[in-house]
Amino acid sequence: MVVIPTAVVLVVGLVTYSPPGTAYNAGIRFIVSQEPSEAAAESDEERLANWQTSEYIVNGLTDWVRGGQFAQLVSERLAESGLNIDAGAVRGSIAADNTRSMMTLSMTFGDAAALEAMMNAAAAVLVEENEVGLPQLGGETAALVQLDQPIINPVTAGILEQLQLPLRIVLAVGAGVALAFLVDYLDPSVRSKEELEEMGLAVMGEIPRK
Repeated sequence: MVVIPTAVVLVVGLVTYSPPGTAYNAGIRFIVSQEPSEAAAESDEERLANWQTSEYIVNGLTDWVRGGQFAQLVSERLAESGLNIDAGAVRGSIAADNTRSMMTLSMTFGDAAALEAMMNAAAAVLVEENEVGLPQLGGETAALVQLDQPIINPVTAGILEQLQLPLRIVLAVGAGVALAFLVDYLDPSVRSKEELEEMGLAVMGEIPRK
């Protein structure tokens, strides 16, 4: 009962197991560079309002980048260059965050060359087409400055992926032990004279095992 589930899972796991593939990650930082108005140049209050506006823009762009519309635009840009990656895969690879007026865009993908193309397309969409995600600007494109060039870095597999096969074996052993206890509990067979005596029956004779 213990060995059979373990052996089955072990054989199936070894046959179907494939080491986790290498993933790649890259990130770019952007900062809002809206030109201040003439009033902002003469007033501290107006300069503060300009900074706050930059933070609002970055907050809105961060939310937009995480959505499906941005991923679709990136997918269309990639298709124009001959690289077909659907919007779902693009969206699944994106992570975005922001601190004050600075935004960080990062992407993770299993192909380094494709990731570089995806990063370039995402940066182009973010800089050139961000009015789509900022209707508050009335069709005006927010001015963004790209602070970094994307550097592709390999990402090691997570601990869960590395322990996938050992975890399966441990679960199989646990299932086998539980199954053995369950079968023993439900088995109505009598295995010793003591069990009969506990039931109030007198034992007249016993045939030994050997």
